[in-house]
Amino acid sequence: MSVFALCFQFIETMTSSLQQIMASTGNGLDYDKEQELKTFDDTKAGVKGLVDSGIQSVPKFFVASSEETCNEKSDLRHTHFNVPIIDLRDIDKDGARCEIVKEIGIASSTWGFFQVVNHDIPQDITDEVIESIRRFNEQPNHVKEKFYSRDKMKKVRFNSNFDLYKARFANWRDTLSCLMAPNPPPPEEYPEACREILLKFSKYVTKLGQDLFKLLSEALGLNSNHLTNMGCADGHVFYCHYYPACPERNLTLGHTKHRDPDFLTILLQNQIGGLQVLHDNHWVNIPPVEGALVVNVGELLQVISNDKFKAAEHRVLANCAGPRLSVACFFTTHFEPSEKLFSPIEELLSDDSPPLYRGTTVKGYIDFFASAGLPAYSSLTRLRL
Repeated sequence: MSVFALCFQFIETMTSSLQQIMASTGNGLDYDKEQELKTFDDTKAGVKGLVDSGIQSVPKFFVASSEETCNEKSDLRHTHFNVPIIDLRDIDKDGARCEIVKEIGIASSTWGFFQVVNHDIPQDITDEVIESIRRFNEQPNHVKEKFYSRDKMKKVRFNSNFDLYKARFANWRDTLSCLMAPNPPPPEEYPEACREILLKFSKYVTKLGQDLFKLLSEALGLNSNHLTNMGCADGHVFYCHYYPACPERNLTLGHTKHRDPDFLTILLQNQIGGLQVLHDNHWVNIPPVEGALVVNVGELLQVISNDKFKAAEHRVLANCAGPRLSVACFFTTHFEPSEKLFSPIEELLSDDSPPLYRGTTVKGYIDFFASAGLPAYSSLTRLRL
């Protein structure tokens, strides 16, 4: 069979599947959620495939409850809330470093989020990273589908919604996941569309992560190498998200509210907003700032800091403009079969500050998170003493 015939056959099959999804939308009598999810998943085309098919309404399995999508906790009446922006320009100068450590400590304990500028990752690098994720997602589907998988231990995989079959509703998002360290796959296993720039970006992010863990250690009153010596910076994974424009953005979300199940996340985003953090019981926008990276505390850092640092709930709104593009770098080692337990740091404990959590392995924590899907409550609950 010729390449043209194969492509035509694929397009015909995918179009038929998407038409089935569209036809069932809004048909409450014949609606079979499990079958609709499987039909969607089998296309291996993700949300972008739905958009490319010309869909004008959101399929039922994407529709969230009004409680999930409402903005009653938005910051419309609380415009004085702004996520801290921290300048790292002078982190090697003693006086300035003390101030930076203080700012990071306050942000990590009160917000769980902050943005950093002057982080030494060149703008042309971050711009190319974003463009490469666009390139990957906007390839013909027969190129992308060979990466499509639901094997959570696969080091390079593409899919739509890691918890598609467990979530209360699907998110308007497709994701390419790439393990970068330790023990990454051979370079040729990364998609050609973004291979070279992701490998380059990984080196920059590794250095920034190490710098941030030193600052966070100092903010806890510890030796600057404490968190890195514990292994917090030993590994990282890129989650490259593609959020297409949504025809009914008020019915669904780009990303359900959640806390990150890692030590620390560094996020690169393009100039289309939608990211929000829950602060003081209000959803606060984190608008894109040219040249800035978003940093947030993960649940594992909350555990080992014994609640000195807080992992905050955050979400991404669906948007009528798009695509929104982002690359979240999770500092985690869950691909490694280690039995090392992470529990509250002994130096932070006292009679007045007893341990609040029992220990957990990184992989055990991630496995629980993945098995539950994006939960309505923090996964920390099961570790609380």
